[in-house]
Amino acid sequence: MADCDSLKVAFSRPSIGPEEENAVLSVLRSGWLTTGKYALQFEKDFSEKMNSTPKAVEDARRALNLDTQPVVSFAVNSNTSGMILAMDACGVGPGTAVITTPYTFVSTATCARHLGADVYFADIEKDSYSIDIQKVENILKNDTAHKVRAVVPVHVAGNICDMEKLCILAKRYNVKVIEDAAHAFPSPTPLGYAGSIGDVGVFSFYVTKTITTGEGGMVCVRDSGLAKRITVMRMHGMDRTTWDRYTSPRASWEYDIIEPGYKFNLPDILAAIGVEQLKKADSFYEKRIKIVKKYNDAFSRLDFITLPPDGTGNAWHLYLLRIKPGKLSIGRDEFAKELQKKGIGISVHFIPLFRFTYWKNLYPSFTKQNYPNAEQHYVTTISIPLWPDMTESMAEDVIRAVTETGEEHHA
Repeated sequence: MADCDSLKVAFSRPSIGPEEENAVLSVLRSGWLTTGKYALQFEKDFSEKMNSTPKAVEDARRALNLDTQPVVSFAVNSNTSGMILAMDACGVGPGTAVITTPYTFVSTATCARHLGADVYFADIEKDSYSIDIQKVENILKNDTAHKVRAVVPVHVAGNICDMEKLCILAKRYNVKVIEDAAHAFPSPTPLGYAGSIGDVGVFSFYVTKTITTGEGGMVCVRDSGLAKRITVMRMHGMDRTTWDRYTSPRASWEYDIIEPGYKFNLPDILAAIGVEQLKKADSFYEKRIKIVKKYNDAFSRLDFITLPPDGTGNAWHLYLLRIKPGKLSIGRDEFAKELQKKGIGISVHFIPLFRFTYWKNLYPSFTKQNYPNAEQHYVTTISIPLWPDMTESMAEDVIRAVTETGEEHHA
């Protein structure tokens, strides 16, 4: 991400106010900096948000035989940590496999490798960035050794995958669904918020996300068995939390290690930011939508642009601008560089995993020829600025830069 001050419009910038500043000062002055009451409050507030759905959601879940127990949330130090916990709880390990998409950030797949599992990849849909469920089913049909333990759909840019079809498919083949909801908060759907629809949902609060703690994440589950496993594995496999050890009458040094766990907890300094950011999540969303509408109105008039997909519950974390190569004399890379020259911060989401050395060496058949939709989306897509505190004039600067670049290089 380029230096914000060197650009006319930064690609992303967190919306931090006095509320977050005061919350962090409160933690610093309390003398308790690690996981404690602020992390517990953040988990409680996040769970309440995820559970604040109309009765129709519970009815829809019951009709599909999906868990209707309340969502329980676990604050972690990153989405990656949360994904490892989720996969571990779902039985992913040596001799098993997960299914995900090559169109994602690398940690979605490498978490399975950290646990000793294989990764099977399903291409994305031709007209969206979501995993192709028919391709998922083809993999499950051919999984005669029953290695697959979980399917990991990725809600790219905040646009939600077809979770109803995916959950039905997963139940048929007795596998878990772990939602990579890093981009998808808050995303209400008829089956609940994204991240609460499958068996486990994992969120990111990285600095560019819809709400941020700087670094951090959240794991959401309904099943008590999965919740118990995550509770133990999040903190060294210990049978007591640090907060309990130092605030209860029982001696702090009395604890047991019951599993070889991890160190994935979220410190209170970051959790305090999250508590305040969560209060603003809906207003942040409304501000992003205003920018999206402005973009859509302008770009729908341009014959060299394909608008991003927009399904139910879209969180609009990113605006994925897709150019039509046949309409331009330049490709995506040149178009992106032109925007940067005009002072517009950009990024690319995502470089498909089959383009990385590690994955090419691990799976020789994992090539762009076998995943044409992911490859085609990659070479034509640019992420442009979309953040709550963008002004109308900033949005107009982005629109002007995109329009001028297209007109200058129109075929």
